[in-house]
Amino acid sequence: MEQAVVASFAKDLKFEGFLLVRSAEQRASANGSKYLDMTLCDRTGDINAKMWDGTVHPPKNGSIIKVRAAVTEYNGRLQLRVNKLREAEEADQVDMSLLVPCAPYPPQQMLGEITATIDQMKNATLQKVLRELIAMAGDKLVYFPAAQRLHHAERSGLLHHTTTMLKGARQMLQVYPWLDADLLCAGVIAHDLSKIREMQSDDAGNVNDYTVEGLLLGHLVRGVTQVREAARRAGIPDEDEYVLLLEHMVISHHGEAEFGSPRPPMFPEAEMLHWLDVLDARMNEMNGIVRRTPAGAFSEKIWSLDRRVYHPHYLSEMPANADAPAADEETAQRAPRRPDADKAYQGLL
Repeated sequence: MEQAVVASFAKDLKFEGFLLVRSAEQRASANGSKYLDMTLCDRTGDINAKMWDGTVHPPKNGSIIKVRAAVTEYNGRLQLRVNKLREAEEADQVDMSLLVPCAPYPPQQMLGEITATIDQMKNATLQKVLRELIAMAGDKLVYFPAAQRLHHAERSGLLHHTTTMLKGARQMLQVYPWLDADLLCAGVIAHDLSKIREMQSDDAGNVNDYTVEGLLLGHLVRGVTQVREAARRAGIPDEDEYVLLLEHMVISHHGEAEFGSPRPPMFPEAEMLHWLDVLDARMNEMNGIVRRTPAGAFSEKIWSLDRRVYHPHYLSEMPANADAPAADEETAQRAPRRPDADKAYQGLL
């Protein structure tokens, strides 16, 4: 799918291609005629669009449409004058990564990794509960992000976050083989599934707001109730210890009451889950910051980390004749770090 990107649009450009609908509504002009007023976008930016045909119904927010249009200018701003539009079809094979931030792996591949992990478990109780939780998540799990703005705020970000943590868990199980592997992996899979009920996301993975239960309860509390509901659906009694352990892992994975966990992690697998969550969230955000920052430069101050982030001259990026920055220059540019910066970040997971 080769097409001009929104960031490159210029007046009088003729455009034909696919764009994501951020918003669309039918309006009436001063003379009473109807028209479509839309905001369309790709991953480089968005643009207002008008279609002066009152017979066309507004496309759904979050949908992908193919448009034939011309770039015009109105009040000093570029605008699309749309002549034709239609909904994208499966045969179009639209590359979503060109329209919205997407996880780096196909969602079905990541979902397959999760289901394979569940299938390989020896603990029948955890296996049954997790299968019910995945079924309860439904089709939304394929596209849902892990956050509104911070880590893994991308289409299929929840699957990306979960599968990366599973990879980390398997590595840590080699270091600490005495941990209960099924329990740790179950905690990883279950810990954020209730974000599907905490946030409102369209099919493109764009979160526009939090749900009422997300604001009143949050994904930790709702996650505990979902584990209990899944266990009951699977015919597992409430007093089963593994159900209780999994509930504790969900409600304690933020680490402290200050960040939403009414109990700290109180057994080893719960503690490991907490730090895998922190590590994966932080590395994902730092990776995005480094990608946006030129080599040898510091980012702006990142409020969630309470620091600036440096993009080193990695060997693969270092020009052959470039000199590494002097140590004292690097030190001088570093922003001071508050001792509680790590704790502040944990509240955002």
